[in-house]
Amino acid sequence: MVEELTGGRLKIQVFAGGELMPATGVFDACLQGTVEAFNGAAYYWAGKETALQWFTSVPFGLNTQGYMAWYQQGDGLKLWEEAYAPFGVVPRPGQSTNPQMGGWFRKKINTIDDVKGLKIRIPGLAGKVYAKAGAAVVLLPPGEIYTALERGTIDAAEFIGPHDDLKLGFQNAARYYYYPGWHEATSIAEFSFSKKAYDGLPAEYRRALDYAASVILGASDAEYFVKNSAGLQRLNTEFKTKVELIRFPDAVLDGARKVSAQVMQEEAEKSAMAKKVATAYAKFLNATSEWSKVEGAYYSTLSS
Repeated sequence: MVEELTGGRLKIQVFAGGELMPATGVFDACLQGTVEAFNGAAYYWAGKETALQWFTSVPFGLNTQGYMAWYQQGDGLKLWEEAYAPFGVVPRPGQSTNPQMGGWFRKKINTIDDVKGLKIRIPGLAGKVYAKAGAAVVLLPPGEIYTALERGTIDAAEFIGPHDDLKLGFQNAARYYYYPGWHEATSIAEFSFSKKAYDGLPAEYRRALDYAASVILGASDAEYFVKNSAGLQRLNTEFKTKVELIRFPDAVLDGARKVSAQVMQEEAEKSAMAKKVATAYAKFLNATSEWSKVEGAYYSTLSS
């Protein structure tokens, strides 16, 4: 798209994830000058700055529409740029995977206490919530999740949603597929750039990069809406004897909400930037939550 927008004058050489470095190593690669741009998710490098977790997803937080509004109409993007500034990186929100599912479990869970001792693959703030609730959280790249789940090395795993989960074969590794994905009402990925390389481009090229990222953000959300719908239909037909689609019991959701509040407070205290971002995020969430509830109720009524 960028090449087309610039009349072929700006070309981007693309490498697949894992081709030059491990998928989660792209941020460091950008800092080191190995690459000038990358596609990833900020919560994977939250070890460098706790605040970065808020820019991908927050438990019981904003959905895709809310994040887009925070970035485009609120102070979200400005704060993200501020958080990345010490690293010499310029972020642009560029992908959404829709609301995520709650994950695949090898056994049923009825209360938040049932996660104690479970080995679960889940990243980000959600992983910290599960850890605080007593689970043993592990981080595995996508290509290793199926084998670990199928062999029982882990007891549960969360990835994305029906479309991607089916591609990885999780329906053959665990029976119980839970929803809603309280931990990630969306997952915002990014197209980010070395500030040196970005600032060195003509203004029209920078605008092309920004525009392309914003278009892909909306397009990816629409694409996942359609693909996840089709994936869910497959689960309810083709795999209905192998997979049980289960709503998390209220006892699990209520417990997860309480633990999430504790984790968010603890994470916000880890750095001045985290505190600043957490405060701004909460303010925007509170300002838009009532409309989100009304809007959500409207669509729920239509679909019932």
